Formats: sequence, C-alpha cells, structure tokens
Amino acid sequence: MSLAVATEGFTHRTAVPLRRVPACVAFACQRGARTLRLVPRYGAGAVDAEVRYLWAGAPGAPTVIVQGGISADRDACANDEHTAPGWWEPLVGPGRAIDLNHVRVLAIDWLDAEDVGAPSVSSEDQAGALAALLDALGIARVAAFVGASYGAMVGLAFAARHPQRVGSLVALAGAHRPHPLATAQRAVQRGIVKLGIENGCVEAALSLARQLALTTYRSGEEFGRRFAGGAEYRDGRFQLPVEGWLEYHGRKFVARFDARRYLALSESIDLHDVDPKAVRVPATLIGFTSDRLVPLADLCLLQQQLGAPASLEVIETAYGHDGFLKEPERLAPLLREALNTCGD
Repeated sequence: MSLAVATEGFTHRTAVPLRRVPACVAFACQRGARTLRLVPRYGAGAVDAEVRYLWAGAPGAPTVIVQGGISADRDACANDEHTAPGWWEPLVGPGRAIDLNHVRVLAIDWLDAEDVGAPSVSSEDQAGALAALLDALGIARVAAFVGASYGAMVGLAFAARHPQRVGSLVALAGAHRPHPLATAQRAVQRGIVKLGIENGCVEAALSLARQLALTTYRSGEEFGRRFAGGAEYRDGRFQLPVEGWLEYHGRKFVARFDARRYLALSESIDLHDVDPKAVRVPATLIGFTSDRLVPLADLCLLQQQLGAPASLEVIETAYGHDGFLKEPERLAPLLREALNTCGD
C-alpha cells in the first residue's frame, strides 16, 4: 500500500514497508525463441523474425508483460537458464512487487532493424512481436503490461494497437513521444558511434556514446554529490573524479552490446509516436522528478490526453531517468497496487 498526496495535478506517493511472502513452490519457466510473422512499419512487407522470450512464474497464473529500456533483455529476473540476477531482480520474483507466486512474467529481447529486415525498427514493431508471441503461446489476454523507459513506449504502442489483449498499462519514465531535447542528445550519441564506425574505432565510440548517455540518465544533484572534488594527476594526465565511473560503465556496455543494435534501438526511441487518445486501456503512469529525458510535463500531458482513466504517480529522486532501476523500495508499493487492481 502507499500514502497519496495530490499536488499540482498529479499524485505523489510515499512508500510504506512491504510484507514479504514465502517463495513459490511451483515455478514454470520457458526461455526460448519463436519464429513469428511480422509486418514492420518501415519494411517492404511481411517478414519472419526470431523473437527470444522468457515466460516464467506460477503455472496457470495470469500473464504480465514486463519490458525495460533498450539495454534490458528478456531476463527481468533470474531463472533456470539465466541464474544471474535479472535487470529488474529487486521487483520481479516470488514475493516481490511483481510476484511470481501469482503471475507469469513474459518478456522479450528487443528486435533491431536487422531482425525485422527494415531500415529502422519501431515501437509498433516490438508491440507486434509481443502480440504475435501471445498467439504462439496461446495467451488470449495479459493482465497487464509493465514497461519502463523504452518499454513504456512499447507498452503504449501495444495498448493502442491491441487494447483487447491487455487489462491495464503501467508505464514508468516513458511517454507517447520523445522530448526534443532528449532526441538531440541521442542524435549526438548516434553521431559518435557512426563516426567510430567510419574511422575504425567502433568500441571506443560506443563507449563514449554510452558515457554521454549516462550523463542524461542521472541528475545534476547526484553528480554533484558523488563526484565533487578536484582533478588528480595520474598516468601522465589530470583525471576528474567522474571519469573512472564513466569509463567503467562504457567498457561494461561495449562488452555486451554492439554498435548496430545500439543505433537501431536509439533511433527507435526517437521515431516513437503514439496518439494518446488511441490508448483506451486503464493506465498507471510513474514519473521521476529529476528525469531530464522524460519530463513530468510530458507525463502530465499524456495523462490528460489518454483515452481511458489514468493516474500519475511521482517519485522524488536524485537518480533521474534511472529512478526505475534505482528506487525499487519506493516503486514496489506502486506496482503492487497497480497489479492488484488490473484485470486478468
């Protein structure tokens, strides 16, 4: 549960500690791939695409789609074939906010432009892949679509195109279209990667693009708190306090992502455009006060224009856009409440 205080057109909630429940005894897990027929928005016709997915949780329970940002994959939680913690492990699992004792989570690896045989991949293509996967798995309707960042964009596209197949939408840090400043920042990141490809230094360029992206994910408040201090002269040059952190995360990203995929998914964010009035599914929107990529003003506008009832929950945080990853304790009661009221 949570405590709500209305302020300036949106609802602000303060988290209350949760009661943990026992781990589930029976846990069904499918982690595989299906070849599905899709019609890409920017393609020349229908194509066969391999969609890699995870479907895990209580056997026979309602299914909930869970999707994250462009760097997230199908492994939102640890499972039999992927034993490392998932990208949303604090919130997805037995007894957690998205409780695998009571639901089955369905997630896919994002498709890129090459996967769909088109110049670009759209959020509608991802939504179409999920709808086709539901058909292949024999799922007529999911209880909810929970999407964060790019996943929230795809959730809006899914709800607009397939409203009869989803009970409710929970969209975190994602709106109906990208903010122009965010598109400018991503355009520069893609320009860095393209320059690296042209000059034979792809990994260095991809690392720099990721480092630049990190400066947009977090807030100035966090950077000021963590990286205050002067430069130190080491290894023949002055090094600023933030540089080691940025370089570490740049290397980490390069080790698991390739430039082609990064370019496609970054562009897909900027091509995203959904008419809010076409979303006729009850929705819970969740935003973060310091998010510079998805400002609260955009979420307020989305809430006002949606074609079905919607609430907007706001979390005060210094973590900016990454609040959906860094604030699990505060998100948990909001997700529990949203899923407790969703249809199956």
